[in-house]
Amino acid sequence: MSIVGIGRLERVPLRQVWNHEAYDFTKWLQENIDVLNETLDLTLVNVDRERAAGSFSVDLVAEDEGGGKVIIENQLEKSNHDHLGKLITYFTALDARAAVWIVSEPRPEHVAAIAWLNDSSSGRFYLVKVEAIRIGQSPPAPLLTLIVGPSAETEEVARSKKQFADRYDIRHRWWSLLVARPDAKLHAHITPGSYSWIGTSSGVRGLNLNYVVTQDECGAELYIDRGNGADQENKAIFDQLVAKRAEIDAHFGEPLSWERLDGKRASRIRINLPGGYRSPESEWEAIQAPLVAAMNRLEVALRPHLKSLKLGL
Repeated sequence: MSIVGIGRLERVPLRQVWNHEAYDFTKWLQENIDVLNETLDLTLVNVDRERAAGSFSVDLVAEDEGGGKVIIENQLEKSNHDHLGKLITYFTALDARAAVWIVSEPRPEHVAAIAWLNDSSSGRFYLVKVEAIRIGQSPPAPLLTLIVGPSAETEEVARSKKQFADRYDIRHRWWSLLVARPDAKLHAHITPGSYSWIGTSSGVRGLNLNYVVTQDECGAELYIDRGNGADQENKAIFDQLVAKRAEIDAHFGEPLSWERLDGKRASRIRINLPGGYRSPESEWEAIQAPLVAAMNRLEVALRPHLKSLKLGL
């Protein structure tokens, strides 16, 4: 028994449907943004054409439900590097929240590039394939297919990466402020870094006076580590100093944290203070003032005892 009433799906060349990319397809998409919304599961509204981005012009700029800008770049041909560059340029120039790149044929390298952007940035990037189809003699209809876009997992990875990068920038500002202090003379020659500590030699090889900082805490310490194979020597140095603990604590003005760190190569003597690089920047000066004072007192309290150390044990 034959089945009747079923037509055959045919693809129609895009230029037969939209002869001109800007005048035809972009205008059609502006008036039929719901087709793109259904493809991407978005709610884009207030769609404008030819929005300026510096000396360039974006095909379409819309708003999402939260009022964030979403740029749309159309290309009725195979994806190319030029349009990828434009997409990124427009995205940054307009401080957009998301970017949609619509092409007739996505190249594998551009699929990978959009996936990388989703993994590596806080923005949301979509690559969409556009086709035109019809059944029999019906009018052509658009067929939009999402090739790659953000997911909950990629957005979480991107947020984590951004937070990680932000952490380095914030710590660099923290150390820049600290080493510029007139009372931080011991570390004035240090180039501000981005890690959780900066240090300078105490005058004895492998014994460094370090500042440390975490999100909520900071500290000043003597860090004892004379390198590979020096595990026993590090502990011997610590033991010589801990034998003078009462005198050193009294000279410092309060009890220090004496950490032999058995099972690890290094040892340390530290004072911990409240406040870290995640504290409001307006409070940094007030946090760093007692921190630098503690470092200066620690150096003075340790100085005579470092000079009398028996090394090479």
